[in-house]
Amino acid sequence: MDTMNSPAAGNTAAAANSAAAGNSAPGNGAPAADRLVPPHGGRLVDRVLTGDRLAAARERLPALRLLPISEAVAADLELIATGAYSPLEGFLDRAGYRSVLAEMHLPGGLPWTLPITLPAPPEAAAGLREGEEVCLAAGDGEPLGLLEVREVYRPDREEEARRVYGTLDPAHPGVRRLAEQGEAVYLAGPVWLLRRRPAPFPDLALDPAETRRIFAGRGWRQVVGFQTRNPIHRAHEYIQKVALEVVDGLLIHPLLGETKADDLPAPVRVRAYREVVDRYFPRDRVLLAAFPAAMRYAGPREAVFHALVRKNYGCSHFIVGRDHAGVGRFYDPEEAQRIFDRFDPALLGVVPLRFSRTFWCRACGAMASEKTCPHGEADRLSLSGTRVREWLQAGRPLPAELTRPEVARTLAAALSEGALAGDG
Repeated sequence: MDTMNSPAAGNTAAAANSAAAGNSAPGNGAPAADRLVPPHGGRLVDRVLTGDRLAAARERLPALRLLPISEAVAADLELIATGAYSPLEGFLDRAGYRSVLAEMHLPGGLPWTLPITLPAPPEAAAGLREGEEVCLAAGDGEPLGLLEVREVYRPDREEEARRVYGTLDPAHPGVRRLAEQGEAVYLAGPVWLLRRRPAPFPDLALDPAETRRIFAGRGWRQVVGFQTRNPIHRAHEYIQKVALEVVDGLLIHPLLGETKADDLPAPVRVRAYREVVDRYFPRDRVLLAAFPAAMRYAGPREAVFHALVRKNYGCSHFIVGRDHAGVGRFYDPEEAQRIFDRFDPALLGVVPLRFSRTFWCRACGAMASEKTCPHGEADRLSLSGTRVREWLQAGRPLPAELTRPEVARTLAAALSEGALAGDG
């Protein structure tokens, strides 16, 4: 039995259709939690060991082979176990890997766009037997989880790079990461989580089950998710508030896992998020939480992945801007929105809210987009992470039309403290 034939992933298309139909018009007497969008595949995976099962697993550890894993893989382990990657119960086997690369669906028919895999040096995997239990450990040797080995296989890294990132250029951070794996093989099988890594921002460390409880407790049914790896500027705030006009609540869900070196440090970004949420949003309609995954920079495929994962957190809608999860000039900025048209909406189960490029229009005297503003580029002032760093490092004030003053002060203070040193 392989991972993709497990109960969480079996007959996924039927489960999705059933769940979508059941969620379309819940009765007035339905519990609040039942009115939220169902998890991807119909059930929220839970593979976190507790109580007697955790104690029994810890007793087995001295006899198990120890496999160190990277920070990015450790994040994936936790996200699988807490249900953020539902319906996955473990790392993909060869069939699942090939299906995701070629079809952007799991073998059971459910949409899934990024391969969630566990690379290991060939010498570390040598001699592993099917059914053998392995301890997955942090770099310092601290046990994090268990893997039941179902398969060991060699990936096709060139095909993976071409399919997932759309390029073989080693300048792409995802392609470079694949190349750095060398001759690593992939281990497949279900996992269990033994220990969580310390959360840098404990109040933001909310699992899918916890965000769903919060949404239900607030009476939300339709929730829009927002993904970011940059501080929130006025263009972000604009599209978030437009989305809030048509749903019950907003999940601001910044990615706080590994990013490339020239992205702003997580503590700086979190300070900026808190300033904006506390001062400029209705508190009863917004939840700020952390998404601990690593950034893949996979452009269109990662846009769909981000939407599906936020569905597991309870989001019925997901904001997709231009060049979502892009890097450099590797992607057509519009493809991150167009890719959603390649999926059956009933199987996708989350509604993309597609926003055009937004900016401050001097002629309009307001935030606007290419869909709402009749004026030309000369009147449009837009912002990017690169431009923010350039202006700060040059000592230029950030325009109030594009950045809230609290955010500008946070970024300027981080620069003076050296927190932005090394950012290109």
